[in-house]
Amino acid sequence: MNQRFRAFVRGDVQGVSFRWYVAREAARLGIRGWVRNRFDGSVEVLAEGDRSSLEDMIRLLHRGPRLARVEDVEIGWEAVDEPFRDFRIERSA
Repeated sequence: MNQRFRAFVRGDVQGVSFRWYVAREAARLGIRGWVRNRFDGSVEVLAEGDRSSLEDMIRLLHRGPRLARVEDVEIGWEAVDEPFRDFRIERSA
């Protein structure tokens, strides 16, 4: 059964390939959804998949790519209303 979370990742997470890192790991884990930069300097992730894969993704968000410095990851679980078909990088919000 698919589940979904929304994450806000804060720290030095823009300009360090964070979105590409998330997209690559999502593809590897079979996760669908999106990632985008936010105007406040954070990165937002909406991820959907099986619970085990999502928990793996949460651990990866806390680590980030080599050049990132993650200070905080805020996770909120949500209902899956309309499933995603793939994972993509979205425009900033």
